[in-house]
Amino acid sequence: MKLIRAIKPIQLLVSLLVATNLLTMNAIAEETPKPATIHNGQIKISDKTFSCIREMTKVRGFYVDNLLGDIEGTLKTAQSENGGTYPPGSLVQLVPGEVMVKHHKGFNAATKDWEFFELDATKDGSKIRKRGFADVVNRFGGNCFGCHIKAKPQWDMICETGHGCDPIPLTKDILALLQKTDPRCKNNEALTEVEIKKLAYLKKVLSATKPDAQ
Repeated sequence: MKLIRAIKPIQLLVSLLVATNLLTMNAIAEETPKPATIHNGQIKISDKTFSCIREMTKVRGFYVDNLLGDIEGTLKTAQSENGGTYPPGSLVQLVPGEVMVKHHKGFNAATKDWEFFELDATKDGSKIRKRGFADVVNRFGGNCFGCHIKAKPQWDMICETGHGCDPIPLTKDILALLQKTDPRCKNNEALTEVEIKKLAYLKKVLSATKPDAQ
């Protein structure tokens, strides 16, 4: 009888541990972003596709991810010293409001299967303001395709210093500041007085050059 009484508490403890582990695994599964779905042979993209830029993987000064789960393939190309072709699903982002997504081969020959997105990023999430190929214009009035098409062939339309693209009107410290203050992120650090002044100046420039909504 004593043995039976001793076993029951042990069984109860084991049952509680198993239940706790299952709940934890379910919670992790719910928090982990799921790969994008394919609809009619194309990657399905919506406002919910895009989130905090710093949740992606940083490569030098920009961030990458892969909507189809092939982050290793995307990183291999992004980190290559000789360039290469990004795999389908690759997502490349320099600032919170702009992003490129690589579709399957044959999606759009002119852009080498890249699609450009202009986003409104707020604390509530992302809103696709404009998406397309050769006609997407950023907040500075620049045509995304017009800039990226100048990249040398081996860089698959990704612009960095030495890739052949025209320089952008943002310094490295401003780019880092924009990444640091992505409103979609939950852990943004407090800004210094200098950073606050830089952001204020940038907003002033944006308000003076912002193209008409399309």
